[in-house]
This record gives sequence, structure tokens and C-alpha cells, in this order.
Amino acid sequence: MAQVELNVEIREASGKGVARKLRADGKLPAVVYGKNLDAQAIVVDPKELENALSGEAGWNTLMTLKGAPAIDGKVVVLKDADFHPLRREMISADFHAINLQQKSTFMVPVNVVGTSAGQKMGGSLQLIRKELEVLCLPTEVPQAIDINVEALEIGDTVHIEEVQVPEAVELVHDVNFTVITVVGHKEEVVATEDGGEGEEAAAAEDEESN
Repeated sequence: MAQVELNVEIREASGKGVARKLRADGKLPAVVYGKNLDAQAIVVDPKELENALSGEAGWNTLMTLKGAPAIDGKVVVLKDADFHPLRREMISADFHAINLQQKSTFMVPVNVVGTSAGQKMGGSLQLIRKELEVLCLPTEVPQAIDINVEALEIGDTVHIEEVQVPEAVELVHDVNFTVITVVGHKEEVVATEDGGEGEEAAAAEDEESN
């Protein structure tokens, strides 16, 4: 798991007005929270945060906070963020402080490996779940969950209970939901339906003429 350092400052004041002023000054208002930790308002350099999250681990990147005595050395992950509706810039962030020795839940992207047999026959692959929730130590979070689809034919599916993950990782789920499926082309279905209707119409005309 990738680990980086992130410089932060304590934010004494809060409120929408304060947040707007911080953003106008090129800073990002944020909050750190966690078990046995009172929520702490902080300020982050948005470009530094963007760089920290630019690696393969993305939001699962472990960040060690620096510069604020009350939370200096705390290891966090980005748990939530708000974005500007037009510019898509991050306008606030929530960080969750974690214990490196304690298992926690993380969302991990699904990586489709190969081309399915169904696709080669003209079907299409549908990725129903782009991310899967896992339970593991923060240092054991996989970069992605690989699923090989080469043997899948049209009509085949991959359910969560069929997905393989490293021994140290547990998939979190209550029901055996579908992760991937291979379906036939919609155009082929429509053509078949149209053809059927055409044949029925022709048969009806023959009956009327008789």
C-alpha cells in the first residue's frame, strides 16, 4: 500500500464564510476524524492532496499528517469529498484516521482481465460493480481486484462469491450479487423480435387472403 506525507494546518474557525475564504486563497478546508479522536478541522493544500492521490492506490493511499501537533503522525485515508458541480474541483474533504494494526473496510476497483469468449462471438461485457468492498489491514489493501473473464460466454455471470482475492483480504457482502455479466448485442435481439413480428404479420395476411 502506498504511503505518503501530507502537510496540514489546524483550522481554528469554521463555517461557510471561512470555507469560501480558504478556497479563494487556494486552500482546501477539511476534517480529520476517527476512533478515540475528536473531529479536527484542518486546512490542506489541494495540489499536494491531488499529488498524494495520483498513484495507483487512489483514495486508498495512506497519508501521514505533518505540521499540526494535535494530529501530527496520524495515518489517514481520504474517506469523502465534495466537488464543485461545474469545475469538478475538490471543495472539501473528510479524512479518516486509521490504526495500521487493525482491519478496516476499503473500496477497491475491479480490473477486468482478458476478453471474454462471449465478446468474441459478438456479445458485450457489462461491469456491474466497478468497486468492491474489502476488509483487511490498511497495509494489505490491493491496488485492484483482478477478474479473468476469458472463459465467459454469452449469458455467463461472475458473482461476488466467485471472486478470488488475496488470503489476507476478505470481501464484504451480505448477498451473492453479480459483479460481471456477458450479454448478447441489443441489436441482435431487436432484429430477432422484428423478424418474428414480420413472420406473424405475413401469416395473418395469408389467413385473411384464404
